[in-house]
Amino acid sequence: MQVETIKNGKAILGIEFGSTRIKSVLIDENNNVLASGSHEWENDLIGGIWTYSQDAIMKGLQSSYADLKKNVEKKYGLKLTGFGAVGISAMMHGYLPFDENMQLLVPFRTWRNTITGEAAQKLTKLFKFNMPQRWSLSHLYQAILNGESHVSDIRFLTTLAGWIHFLLTGEKVLGIGDASGMMPIDSDTLDYNASMVAAFDKLVAEKNYPWKLNEILPRVLCAGQDAGNLTPEGALLLDPAGDLKAGCPVCPPEGDAGTGMVATNSVRARTGNVSAGTSIFSMIVLEKPLSKYYPEIDIVTTPTGKQVGMVHCNSCSSDINAWISLFREFGEVMGCSFSSGEVFKKLFQISLEGDKDCGGIVSFNYFAGEPVTGLEEGRPMLLRRPDATMNIANFMRAQIYASMETLKYGMEIMNAEHVAIDQVYGHGGLFKTPGVAQSYLAAAIHAPVTVMETAGEGGAWGIAVLAGYRIFRKENQTLEDYLDNQVFSGMAQSTIVPDPTDEAGFDAYMKRFVSCIPAQKAAVDGLKN
Repeated sequence: MQVETIKNGKAILGIEFGSTRIKSVLIDENNNVLASGSHEWENDLIGGIWTYSQDAIMKGLQSSYADLKKNVEKKYGLKLTGFGAVGISAMMHGYLPFDENMQLLVPFRTWRNTITGEAAQKLTKLFKFNMPQRWSLSHLYQAILNGESHVSDIRFLTTLAGWIHFLLTGEKVLGIGDASGMMPIDSDTLDYNASMVAAFDKLVAEKNYPWKLNEILPRVLCAGQDAGNLTPEGALLLDPAGDLKAGCPVCPPEGDAGTGMVATNSVRARTGNVSAGTSIFSMIVLEKPLSKYYPEIDIVTTPTGKQVGMVHCNSCSSDINAWISLFREFGEVMGCSFSSGEVFKKLFQISLEGDKDCGGIVSFNYFAGEPVTGLEEGRPMLLRRPDATMNIANFMRAQIYASMETLKYGMEIMNAEHVAIDQVYGHGGLFKTPGVAQSYLAAAIHAPVTVMETAGEGGAWGIAVLAGYRIFRKENQTLEDYLDNQVFSGMAQSTIVPDPTDEAGFDAYMKRFVSCIPAQKAAVDGLKN
């Protein structure tokens, strides 16, 4: 069956450009993974700008696809020649401006850059809407404030996913979730917020640019809509060997936040997901808008345009990894050798024996700045009262609490806003040890947390599912119903509800954490070199 699916060109291809890996996934009509390929890459810091070169982007796309093609041939003895549908996803936000010939005007400015503070602050005040520094419009306005000459030549502005989609299809479109990382979206009209577009045009009118904002932004599409087809030029770009045929449909390109929501079945109102790896962020689909804007909460959308409250934190597992490495080194000094996996599992499990409030220990895992708590830089730091109960269980519980403490800080705003949450899906490396971080997260956000077996498949699988939705959905079938009935029905999952004693303990820990934020700021000021 799998061989026939591939041989007949019915398999679905999803490609996602992550920050460290470009992954290609091939799935069948039942959303089972048939094969995958990948390409490792890293961003470069050039002239103070975090970027990926145009050459690295193109070579990475072709390398990832070639790896998939090789694996299909090895596993099935078949050559990839066509697909039922294709989907492209990439890290959201950033800045990719093009001239009238679709030539990139400046190197890609990624989401990681924090160089648009002045623009973000002014746009937030103008729109009365939180405008993060990493959003495309913040980058555009900062370029205007800087007097950068290329702005006059802009004829198209898009994201990385939108650019790759254009190269494959010739269409200047963007999925609504990814578009919501360019500028604010009106969830009623399913388009850019018209009043904010007008306000921006008025703001820059004196510059007399030969464009209006709507003229240079990609057209917004929702999941399932027609986003074009793979062109002969696009097929050759993806597969320079010339084996790939043109013509298959391509779904609206999406950002990694949207594909993460799809991969965890959290696109319905009152659901959400928490991604926990090097960084940690939550995405909660709102039943109704928040009463006002908060600098700690970004408002984006699902791939169907529903508003999502996002709390994004830069640090999560890095400090835990550092301590695990230290403990392994200590074991080797003592003549014992353990794998990282063994140490992680044992120490995570023993944390369950710790005091609910970590016995007076407080940990900051800040490898980077955290806008949520008002810090532009971070310093990992461990604090404790002299009478704290310092044992391995409390120490490890504090480390795991620290991985989600800043997220909880932001999520408490949603709690105060009475945001209804029925279910949150956890995914990422933090949840590998069953029941530990999952139970702490449930306590942190006061909501049930579910971990599913597909959580590890990631965004490439999520965009492949969206591509499948474009061609397999029933008439008038919503994405929410499609995911429930065609994708996740019967899928193995485990759910943990918040333990009231854990909630009280984490809340007590957070009081100490918040009171110690001035100490973290002092550490940043004092430890410069």
